[in-house]
Amino acid sequence: MRLLLHFALALALVLSATRVVRPLAAAEAVEVENVAAPAEPAGMQSIFNGTSLEGWDGDPRLWSVRDGVIHGETTEDKVATGNTFLIWQGGELGDFELRLSFRCTADNNSGIQYRSRHITEGSPRNNWVVRGYQHEIRNEENFPNVPCFIYDEGGKRGRICMVGERAVWKADGKEVTGQLIDQEGFRELMRVDDWNDVIIRAEGNQIRHYLNGRLVLDFTDEEPELTLTKGILALQLHAGRPMWAEFRDIRLAKLGE
Repeated sequence: MRLLLHFALALALVLSATRVVRPLAAAEAVEVENVAAPAEPAGMQSIFNGTSLEGWDGDPRLWSVRDGVIHGETTEDKVATGNTFLIWQGGELGDFELRLSFRCTADNNSGIQYRSRHITEGSPRNNWVVRGYQHEIRNEENFPNVPCFIYDEGGKRGRICMVGERAVWKADGKEVTGQLIDQEGFRELMRVDDWNDVIIRAEGNQIRHYLNGRLVLDFTDEEPELTLTKGILALQLHAGRPMWAEFRDIRLAKLGE
């Protein structure tokens, strides 16, 4: 009996420390929204010249320019020691809109890092470690492992907001308030083994991700200790299985300037 009591108390402590994710209840369910991407804002500028990695910094073994696109690749001979990034040297971004196209292999995953921090202290595993919000990049179409969800790279919240969610994260956890796309809609939208167009728009504590002209994620971060309001931009190569990822037509607009 004493052993059961100790177990029950321990379980209660674990559950009380776990952040709550509150999905839409059946009675609260709403129709799937279909929201189109906005027109490009004024002041959009290219941040990749199409011929070299001028203005970017990353492991020269793994990053190059091929046929006018940024090409990142790991192989059995050229291994990433931990997740590694190609970091844009244009400084920190607060409110912004980023537009680009990507394609990648299905053997591993990549990402677009934003409002993030370059980690140089504490003996990082390589010289290009970045932590913060990440727009997931994958060559997959089946939920939940698809591109565009927000991942907390190097943080403790994991998959912060999933594709299809309109959600807010407060001090006591995340609440999903709407649905932007479902599995069937995403399969129709995603271009497996081809180029896909991405928009990331960050204004204040609201972040929106668009894929191929449609809003697929709308997230408001109200977590008082973990919300990120500014930081650097970078592209990821994931450690592990050999992979490649490519990026082109990278354009940026700083909002509110």
